[in-house]
Amino acid sequence: MPFGIFCRVLWLVLCSNALTIYFASHSIRTVVVTTLACSLLLQVAYFASVLFLIWRSGCASGAGQMTEHFGSCKCVGYQPPDYDEVRNESSDVPQFVPISGISLLR
Repeated sequence: MPFGIFCRVLWLVLCSNALTIYFASHSIRTVVVTTLACSLLLQVAYFASVLFLIWRSGCASGAGQMTEHFGSCKCVGYQPPDYDEVRNESSDVPQFVPISGISLLR
């Protein structure tokens, strides 16, 4: 629900609530307290509905990403890493050579 429509509905509900309470109790104090309580309740409900929509859209996009991820997955058995390949890939990265428990940079 767009915010403009929400504001119109909020004012309509609050005004009808205030008039109903005033005709029932003939007390301005009761009208003010009841109207403020109703306003707070409606705003909390609107905020909760926005949070629910955000949560639901997050779940929907997460489920879509999971199906994409699992759909593109290929079953491959365990392959031990080839350390020579990793070591020779880039000469810009300093390499660690363990010697007697001490690492030296080349």
